[in-house]
Amino acid sequence: MASTFSHINSRGDAHMVDVSGKQQTVREAKAEAFVLMNPETLTMIIEGRHHKGDVFATARIAGIQAAKRTWELIPLCHPLLLSKIEVNIEADEANHRVHIESICRLTGQTGVEMEALVAASVAALTIYDMCKAVQRDMVITQVRLLTKTGGKSGTFVAQ
Repeated sequence: MASTFSHINSRGDAHMVDVSGKQQTVREAKAEAFVLMNPETLTMIIEGRHHKGDVFATARIAGIQAAKRTWELIPLCHPLLLSKIEVNIEADEANHRVHIESICRLTGQTGVEMEALVAASVAALTIYDMCKAVQRDMVITQVRLLTKTGGKSGTFVAQ
Protein backbone atom coordinates (compact mmCIF):
# COMPACT_ATOMS: atom_id res chain seq x y z
CA MET A 1 0.00 0.00 0.00
CA ALA A 2 1.79 3.14 -1.20
CA SER A 3 1.21 6.41 0.58
CA THR A 4 0.55 9.76 -1.08
CA PHE A 5 2.51 11.47 1.71
CA SER A 6 6.21 11.67 0.86
CA HIS A 7 7.26 11.39 4.53
CA ILE A 8 5.41 8.11 5.04
CA ASN A 9 6.78 4.91 3.51
CA SER A 10 4.80 1.90 2.27
CA ARG A 11 4.71 0.43 5.81
CA GLY A 12 3.32 3.67 7.24
CA ASP A 13 6.58 4.66 8.95
CA ALA A 14 7.71 8.28 9.02
CA HIS A 15 11.05 8.88 7.30
CA MET A 16 13.12 11.69 5.84
CA VAL A 17 12.53 11.92 2.10
CA ASP A 18 15.49 11.07 -0.17
CA VAL A 19 15.99 14.15 -2.35
CA SER A 20 19.26 13.01 -3.93
CA GLY A 21 17.62 12.39 -7.31
CA LYS A 22 15.86 15.75 -7.48
CA GLN A 23 16.99 18.65 -9.66
CA GLN A 24 18.69 21.60 -8.02
CA THR A 25 16.54 24.67 -8.59
CA VAL A 26 16.20 28.09 -7.02
CA ARG A 27 13.53 27.82 -4.36
CA GLU A 28 12.00 30.61 -2.34
CA ALA A 29 9.25 30.86 0.25
CA LYS A 30 7.57 33.74 2.08
CA ALA A 31 5.63 33.38 5.30
CA GLU A 32 3.95 35.72 7.73
CA ALA A 33 2.70 35.99 11.29
CA PHE A 34 0.97 38.66 13.35
CA VAL A 35 1.23 39.55 17.02
CA LEU A 36 -1.88 41.29 18.34
CA MET A 37 -1.35 43.53 21.38
CA ASN A 38 -2.65 46.51 23.30
CA PRO A 39 -1.97 49.92 21.73
CA GLU A 40 0.15 50.86 24.77
CA THR A 41 2.39 47.83 24.31
CA LEU A 42 2.90 48.60 20.63
CA THR A 43 3.64 52.26 21.36
CA MET A 44 6.24 51.24 23.95
CA ILE A 45 7.99 49.08 21.33
CA ILE A 46 7.84 51.72 18.60
CA GLU A 47 9.15 54.45 20.90
CA GLY A 48 12.02 52.24 22.09
CA ARG A 49 10.95 52.40 25.72
CA HIS A 50 11.12 48.64 26.36
CA HIS A 51 13.47 47.84 29.24
CA LYS A 52 14.85 44.79 27.40
CA GLY A 53 15.98 46.82 24.39
CA ASP A 54 15.08 46.81 20.70
CA VAL A 55 12.25 44.27 20.43
CA PHE A 56 12.12 44.22 16.63
CA ALA A 57 15.90 43.82 16.19
CA THR A 58 15.97 40.94 18.67
CA ALA A 59 12.98 39.24 17.00
CA ARG A 60 14.56 39.67 13.56
CA ILE A 61 17.79 37.98 14.70
CA ALA A 62 15.81 35.20 16.41
CA GLY A 63 13.85 34.55 13.20
CA ILE A 64 17.03 34.37 11.13
CA GLN A 65 18.65 31.97 13.60
CA ALA A 66 15.52 29.83 13.71
CA ALA A 67 15.37 29.48 9.91
CA LYS A 68 18.95 28.18 9.92
CA ARG A 69 18.07 25.60 12.59
CA THR A 70 14.70 24.42 11.27
CA TRP A 71 16.10 20.95 10.58
CA GLU A 72 16.88 20.61 14.30
CA LEU A 73 13.34 21.57 15.32
CA ILE A 74 11.16 19.77 12.75
CA PRO A 75 12.12 16.08 12.76
CA LEU A 76 11.90 15.25 9.05
CA CYS A 77 13.34 18.48 7.60
CA HIS A 78 16.65 18.44 5.77
CA PRO A 79 19.57 20.59 6.88
CA LEU A 80 19.73 23.32 4.22
CA LEU A 81 22.37 25.77 3.05
CA LEU A 82 20.15 28.82 2.81
CA SER A 83 21.43 31.58 0.57
CA LYS A 84 18.98 34.20 1.88
CA ILE A 85 17.01 34.72 5.06
CA GLU A 86 15.15 37.96 5.52
CA VAL A 87 12.82 38.82 8.38
CA ASN A 88 10.85 42.06 8.07
CA ILE A 89 8.89 43.40 11.01
CA GLU A 90 6.46 46.30 10.86
CA ALA A 91 4.19 47.92 13.39
CA ASP A 92 0.56 48.18 12.27
CA GLU A 93 -0.63 50.85 14.67
CA ALA A 94 -4.12 51.10 13.17
CA ASN A 95 -4.79 47.44 14.05
CA HIS A 96 -2.65 47.24 17.24
CA ARG A 97 -0.45 44.50 15.87
CA VAL A 98 2.97 43.64 14.53
CA HIS A 99 3.31 42.10 11.08
CA ILE A 100 6.23 39.73 10.49
CA GLU A 101 7.20 38.54 7.03
CA SER A 102 10.04 36.13 6.35
CA ILE A 103 11.71 35.17 3.08
CA CYS A 104 14.01 32.18 2.62
CA ARG A 105 15.85 31.19 -0.56
CA LEU A 106 18.34 28.61 -1.75
CA THR A 107 19.44 26.66 -4.78
CA GLY A 108 18.83 23.08 -3.84
CA GLN A 109 16.83 19.89 -4.02
CA THR A 110 14.11 20.65 -1.48
CA GLY A 111 11.89 23.58 -0.60
CA VAL A 112 12.25 26.24 2.07
CA GLU A 113 8.63 26.60 3.20
CA MET A 114 9.29 25.25 6.68
CA GLU A 115 12.28 27.55 7.14
CA ALA A 116 10.18 30.60 6.26
CA LEU A 117 7.36 29.47 8.57
CA VAL A 118 9.74 28.78 11.45
CA ALA A 119 11.43 32.18 10.98
CA ALA A 120 8.09 34.03 11.18
CA SER A 121 6.91 31.92 14.11
CA VAL A 122 10.03 32.34 16.20
CA ALA A 123 10.16 36.08 15.50
CA ALA A 124 6.57 36.28 16.78
CA LEU A 125 7.40 34.16 19.83
CA THR A 126 10.37 36.41 20.58
CA ILE A 127 8.17 39.50 20.52
CA TYR A 128 5.82 37.74 22.93
CA ASP A 129 8.70 36.69 25.18
CA MET A 130 10.18 40.17 25.34
CA CYS A 131 6.82 41.84 26.04
CA LYS A 132 5.10 39.30 28.30
CA ALA A 133 6.04 41.24 31.45
CA VAL A 134 4.03 44.17 30.07
CA GLN A 135 1.15 42.18 28.52
CA ARG A 136 0.48 38.46 28.85
CA ASP A 137 -2.63 38.29 26.65
CA MET A 138 -0.94 39.08 23.32
CA VAL A 139 -2.08 36.76 20.53
CA ILE A 140 0.10 35.24 17.82
CA THR A 141 -2.08 34.66 14.80
CA GLN A 142 -2.22 33.90 11.10
CA VAL A 143 1.09 32.08 10.76
CA ARG A 144 0.92 31.01 7.13
CA LEU A 145 2.80 30.42 3.92
CA LEU A 146 2.32 33.32 1.50
CA THR A 147 4.25 32.14 -1.54
CA LYS A 148 6.48 29.32 -2.69
CA THR A 149 8.42 29.09 -5.94
CA GLY A 150 10.72 26.52 -7.50
CA GLY A 151 10.83 22.78 -7.53
CA LYS A 152 8.66 20.18 -9.20
CA SER A 153 5.40 21.40 -7.69
CA GLY A 154 5.90 24.92 -9.05
CA THR A 155 4.45 28.11 -7.65
CA PHE A 156 2.03 28.53 -4.76
CA VAL A 157 0.40 31.85 -3.85
CA ALA A 158 -1.92 32.09 -0.83
CA GLN A 159 -5.38 33.47 -1.47
